[in-house]
Amino acid sequence: MLTKGRLRRLVWSAAAVVSLVAASRAIAQPPSRSPQREKSIEQQLAAVAPAAVAIFQQATIALDKQQYADAVRLYREVINIAPRFSPAVRRLAFSLDATGNVAEGLKAAEQAVQLERSPENLGGLAALLARLEDKQETSVMAREQALRLAKEAAAASRRDDDPDYLILAARIAWSLQRTADFRDAVKTLVDKYPREPITHFFAAILAANDSQWIRADDEAKEAERLGLPHDAVANFLDSGVHWRATVQRSLSYGLYLVIAWCAGLAILFLAGKILSAQTLRSIEDADPDGSPTPREVSLRGVYRKLIRFAGMYYYVSLPIVIVFVLGGTAGVIYMFMLLGRIPIRLVAVLGIGALVTSYKMIQSLFIRVDSEDPGRVLELAEAPGLWSLTRRVADTVGTRPIDEIRVTPGTEIAVYERGSAREQASDQGRRILVLGVGLLDEFAQAPFCAVLAHEYGHFSHRDTAGGEVALRVRQDMIKFANAMVEHGQAVWWNLAFQFLRLYSFLFRRISHGATRLQEVLADRLAARHYSAKHFEDGLRHVVRRSIEFNTAAQTECQEALQARRALHNLYALRVPATAAFEQEVADALSRATSEDDTHPGPLERFRLLSRMRSTGDSTAAGMVWDLFANRDRLTTEMTAVIDSHVKLLAESGFVPD
Repeated sequence: MLTKGRLRRLVWSAAAVVSLVAASRAIAQPPSRSPQREKSIEQQLAAVAPAAVAIFQQATIALDKQQYADAVRLYREVINIAPRFSPAVRRLAFSLDATGNVAEGLKAAEQAVQLERSPENLGGLAALLARLEDKQETSVMAREQALRLAKEAAAASRRDDDPDYLILAARIAWSLQRTADFRDAVKTLVDKYPREPITHFFAAILAANDSQWIRADDEAKEAERLGLPHDAVANFLDSGVHWRATVQRSLSYGLYLVIAWCAGLAILFLAGKILSAQTLRSIEDADPDGSPTPREVSLRGVYRKLIRFAGMYYYVSLPIVIVFVLGGTAGVIYMFMLLGRIPIRLVAVLGIGALVTSYKMIQSLFIRVDSEDPGRVLELAEAPGLWSLTRRVADTVGTRPIDEIRVTPGTEIAVYERGSAREQASDQGRRILVLGVGLLDEFAQAPFCAVLAHEYGHFSHRDTAGGEVALRVRQDMIKFANAMVEHGQAVWWNLAFQFLRLYSFLFRRISHGATRLQEVLADRLAARHYSAKHFEDGLRHVVRRSIEFNTAAQTECQEALQARRALHNLYALRVPATAAFEQEVADALSRATSEDDTHPGPLERFRLLSRMRSTGDSTAAGMVWDLFANRDRLTTEMTAVIDSHVKLLAESGFVPD
């Protein structure tokens, strides 16, 4: 851990060759002197002791050549001639200090300050007071005095090209852990000397002290670019600054990514809401007797693109969620480490849960789900009249007829396409009608034609084409949800589970909004060709018969299980028209439409169609069962299918309430 003590040691080690030399380069023994400054000093000496100028020049040459003994001798000669010439006294102090006469050197530096409180004399005394001796820091009292002198020198200096006093003040302030003084000195250095390497090095130290690791890393590298020795910068960065900066950068980028990701989710939600509102407005404003308006066609196109984008966004989100899960778990474990107490059992549960969740999330993408067609194929010979009717309805609607009819024991009626994406895009897919035998009792052919025309509307509008992304996303979300439930990870504190709930909600809202529009447009097509009345009669029959058949079948299955007998023919059963039953039918017909519905409520659909002026026509007469060759055989077969499932329940020990 990079503590303040560690940072302080970095200043004295990584910057030993830099800051200390820089702090004294013009005060003590600079590698080169300004000719203008030297000329000014010599002119001052010539004014009081012209004979001492040559000796002073020789002494300075000896000092610069590190011939300290000669420098001491020559400066003393100058002082004997001009005892109040403070530059000679100051340089004598540095020469004495260099020969090891530290105490005498300090005494000379103090004398120079007494003679003249110039920035050079103040800075010189401060530098000697702060100098290292035998690798040990000077006393705190001496360094505090040095700091005061350095600050005074910096304030008194009138030169804009000399940062040395500020550098010295910053170095001493940091060694004393005077953060405020160090901060002030560094701020002034940044304002006045932004091109100095040591300015950026000190700025890096200050940033590290403030845990601004990215800035510390950048400032240190800038200092090296401006000329600071590589070893000094590397020593500083390798102490932990660069690693922490890398972590902080990663967290920053991660935060930006999270913000962008959350913004994407919000945009998806808002887009779904806006499209839903636009859809409702379009449905209300459009002429129900006309063809789909350009606005409705455009809305369908936008919905397709949005669903495709939302599907892809799910897969883009998975790596982010995995990082959340693993990173969040690691963060909790790290927090326990900081607290000094690690609950082993809890950590194990969290760790295993994070790994299992991440693995199952990835695995859900590669598990293939083989979809099975519902029910079984209805051959032409079994219902020649039905096949003929489906072709007539297709001709009336103006679309290609279905290729296959599949009958099921239930009460569903729907269409879908089978084939490759290319075949479906070019309207070459195999069209399939799913027809639940439970619907057919007392279903008149005219209303049935209207309902069938509605299903053909989905083919005509290409609602059944494409959608592979949406289907794949739903399947993958279901697989992932099942895996989480199976492994006990469907809990409130699991981030992946909460993401799955949220995204399922968003995707459902978007995709269901599209299907509601498709249903309304299919309703119009059916009513246009077969009248709104026939379509309403057909939909009412579907709703009523679904409730009736399911109620009768459920009662019969319970009785058969309890009596351990075979089922009676489910399709010959009747439900008494009790008040409770009629209320259930009325509630189903009058239910309000919610944003989670794939279909508008029946009464809402009837209201939208009530504005239609076209009456449509249907020459079909009789009941749907009249179109089948052998009703009893089919209903007996479908009853046997349900009976087989009931027997499996009985064998498993299931007993109904």
